[in-house]
Amino acid sequence: IQLITFPYFPLHVQKMSKQTDSTAEVLLEKRGGAGVITLNRPKALNALNLSMIQQIYPQIKAWEQDPETYLIIIKGTGGKAFCAGGDIKAITDAGKVRGKLAEDFFRAEYSLNNAIGTCKKPYVALIDGITMGGGVGVSVHGHFRVATEKTIFAMPETAIGLFPDVGGGYFLPRLSGKMGYFLALTGFRLKGRDVLKAGIATHFVDCEKLPALEKDLIALKSPSTENIADLLSSYHVKSKVDQEKAFVLDEHMEKINSIFSANSVEEIFKKLKQDGSPFAIKQLETLNKMSPTSLKITLRQIREGASMSLQDVLRMEYRLSQACMKGHDFYEGVRAVLIDKDQAPRWRPAALEEVSDEFVDNYFKPLGDDDLKL
Repeated sequence: IQLITFPYFPLHVQKMSKQTDSTAEVLLEKRGGAGVITLNRPKALNALNLSMIQQIYPQIKAWEQDPETYLIIIKGTGGKAFCAGGDIKAITDAGKVRGKLAEDFFRAEYSLNNAIGTCKKPYVALIDGITMGGGVGVSVHGHFRVATEKTIFAMPETAIGLFPDVGGGYFLPRLSGKMGYFLALTGFRLKGRDVLKAGIATHFVDCEKLPALEKDLIALKSPSTENIADLLSSYHVKSKVDQEKAFVLDEHMEKINSIFSANSVEEIFKKLKQDGSPFAIKQLETLNKMSPTSLKITLRQIREGASMSLQDVLRMEYRLSQACMKGHDFYEGVRAVLIDKDQAPRWRPAALEEVSDEFVDNYFKPLGDDDLKL
C-alpha cells in the first residue's frame, strides 16, 4: 500500500460537502436482512466528515428499530482503506477561526460511536485496509470486527497534538496487559493478523473472500448473533494467510507490561532508558517526537477510562477534544505532519517537565451545559 507519512489524516481532504452532493460519500442500503453502510470517499481513504456521520447515525437508529433488519454491515470502498480517520483538515480550519464545526464534529462523531457501542442489532465491521482514528471508532465498539491481511490499525493521534479518541479510552485499556497503553502513546501500527492477535479484531478473513462473506451475511434468514458468529468463524478457520506468523509484539509483551504500567509519562521514559534494548530505544525515539501534552493527557485518559463506562469515556474525551481545539499543539501537529510536512513540530510546552499537573487537569474540566449528552 502506498502510504503517505501519516495515512490517518487524509492529505487530499475535500472541503466539507454540502448535503446535496454528499449522497455518494456514504451509501446506505438495505440488502436482504442486512443494513449495509459503505464509506465511499476512496480518494480521501474514506475519512469521515460531518455530513457522513450525520447520515449514518439516524440510519443505524432506524435499522435498530426495524424488525426486518437483522444485522448491520459497515465497509469501505477503494481497496486501500476501511476508514483512515476523521476529516482533520476541515476540523483544523474551523478550529482556527473558532468555527462551530470543531464542536459539532466531535459531538456527532462520539454520539455515533456510542450508537454503535449500544446497538442492539449485530454490527459487523469489515476492516479491510487502513483503519485508524475515526475508522477505529466506527468499528471497534460493534459486535464483530473482521480483519484481513491488508488491515493496518493504529491510533497515531499523539503525533498531531491530539489523543486516541473515539472511545479509545474505553477499548485500549481493556486489551491484554498494557498493550493498549503502548498503542495509545506510541501510535504503533498493527498489521494483518496481528490486529486479531491484539484482540482488536474478532475474526480474520482472507481479503479475496470478503465479497463472498458479505453475500453470505446478507443471505442469512433472520439470524441471531450466534448464527452470524458461526458464519464469520467458518470463514475465519479457512483463512491461511500468515497463519504461522508469531504476534509482532509477543517477544516484547513482558517489557511493555512492565514499562507501560508506570504511573507517569516521565517514569515510562525513565524505564525505557534503563531498559536500553533496541526495542526500548526505538519506542523512546518515537515518544520523543510526540506532543508532551498529548502524552500526558493520553496516559491519564487511558488510566481513568479503564474503569469507566463507554458513555463516561466519550464525555471525558469530548472535554479533551474541546480543550485541544483551544490549545496550540493540535494545530502545530497538523501543520508539521500534514500541511508543511516538515515533520518538525514545535510543541508548547516543549518538554514533559513543563506540562504541569494543573495544566493537564484543565483538559479534563467539565464543560457545564456544553458537555456531551448521550
